[in-house]
Amino acid sequence: MTEGSTQDVRRRLLHTRQVICTGYQRDDGCVDIEGYLLDSKPEDTHTDYRLVAAGEAFHQMRLVLTVDSKFIIRAAHARTEAAPTPTCGEIAAAYEGLVGLRIGPGFKQQAIRVVGGLQGCTHLTELLGPMATTLIQSTFVARRDELRRQREEQPGFVQPRPWVIGSCHVYHPQSDASRRIWPQGFDERGDDVIASDRE
Repeated sequence: MTEGSTQDVRRRLLHTRQVICTGYQRDDGCVDIEGYLLDSKPEDTHTDYRLVAAGEAFHQMRLVLTVDSKFIIRAAHARTEAAPTPTCGEIAAAYEGLVGLRIGPGFKQQAIRVVGGLQGCTHLTELLGPMATTLIQSTFVARRDELRRQREEQPGFVQPRPWVIGSCHVYHPQSDASRRIWPQGFDERGDDVIASDRE
């Protein structure tokens, strides 16, 4: 085991945070991404406002984003179901300000300008990161099938450079994984040949 292993060290539970993000296909063609956050503690906890019993929700919050096929947010609804102060939920309406933003490169920075710091709730705003990647995962099959359809129906169709190339070590611009998802973008030597689509 590596240094710092917990195998032979006794531990005591202090806190549990659960984050669940779920994607739903809507009948109107949009996608709902729902983020859920639940904090709990194994012991009774006194806050400045109330006693939170052991196992009771310390924070319990939901954020739902309705996103269209271009990943533009069409609706946003936040709700605080449990919090340590009675005023935490008063900021929920601020998340409606996310409407019109596009989830993609630069989204987090744009969102912070709307609901960061004093303009939002730390925990609801933190949900936006995993919710954005949940959108990508939720729409993967539909986006793949649409590209396949375009290749079959449009002779000479050139697939745009996938955003995932360059995003992590697996999708290094010269990796096998990148060539597999974007064979049109590489020449016989394996060099990336469509530089104009890069950010």
